[in-house]
Amino acid sequence: MNRKYAIGILVILAVIILIAWKLTVNKNKLDEKNGPIKTIAVRIPVNVAAVKEQLMMISILKTGSLAPFKEVKVLSVTSGIVRQLPIELGDHVRQGQQLALMDTRLLQIDLQKSEVNQAKMKNDLQTYTDLFNGNAATQEKVNEVRQNYTDQVNQSDHLRKQIADGAILAPTSGIISVKSVEQGAFVNAGADILTIVNLSKAKVQVNLGEAEVYQIKEGQPVKITTDVYPNKIFNGKVSFISPQADAVHNYLVEIIVDNTQQSILRSGTFVYADFSKTTKQQMLVIPRESLTASIKDASVFVVENSVVHQRAIKTGIETNGMIQVLEGLKQGEQVVVSGQINLRDGTAVDISK
Repeated sequence: MNRKYAIGILVILAVIILIAWKLTVNKNKLDEKNGPIKTIAVRIPVNVAAVKEQLMMISILKTGSLAPFKEVKVLSVTSGIVRQLPIELGDHVRQGQQLALMDTRLLQIDLQKSEVNQAKMKNDLQTYTDLFNGNAATQEKVNEVRQNYTDQVNQSDHLRKQIADGAILAPTSGIISVKSVEQGAFVNAGADILTIVNLSKAKVQVNLGEAEVYQIKEGQPVKITTDVYPNKIFNGKVSFISPQADAVHNYLVEIIVDNTQQSILRSGTFVYADFSKTTKQQMLVIPRESLTASIKDASVFVVENSVVHQRAIKTGIETNGMIQVLEGLKQGEQVVVSGQINLRDGTAVDISK
């Protein structure tokens, strides 16, 4: 009986162990089925180019905008009412021409009174001088009368100057570009009345790099063109070359343009300055197609250990499909030139041979 009992227990244990093993196997299969799906990393195929230094032939052709040769604000010297102002916007005026007249009638009355007093004091001075010569007056009295007469002369001169200042004259020839007040208005001393621009000549300011600025000299002729007059060339000359570079090693160059031709150039017009010179310059360059955005917001994908990283760069001139890199890259680095549409920062890539 005991033998049969022991066999039964062993059978029961074997069944339990079998059931437990089966449950464990099933659970492992379910866990494997419900677990994370293993993915295979996909590398994006791309073409790359190395950042390199290259000797480039560069034509010195710069862009700029025109500014007046002279721009002068006409100010009121005295306070008062603008009695005459016959000038209108766009009028051509010549240097020394009367532009406006302030109301000086009260000043003229004061001048008449001052001149009367001046004449009286002159007679008094003569009288006391004669008395002094006859020992009938003191030196102190003569000095006092002379000082009063001198003060009155100065006051008359001051009034004459104020009256003369009431006639506002053109300090330069040119065109009226701003009319700040109208006839009959009251203005304070120093107030703007008019603005004159002299466009008989015009200025163009451009920036040249270090390699370019040594190719030009003052007095050198420059061809100025504009999209406004596509088939016309305006003659210019280099009038100034800055002796000091700015923070990015550019030199300011100023060109004076002859603007007396029939097709007048207006201030602010966008122009091209052709120095008719070329220069060789060693520069860091990359292919133009490697840019992922516009030149203004330029960036590229740089490959490092088969992974790309997007990097902002600063670009310079563009020539023959290559663009200059001013900041952001080093010689020898690899940039993606095709396949960028499928990339983002950190994407694994496979460089196509």
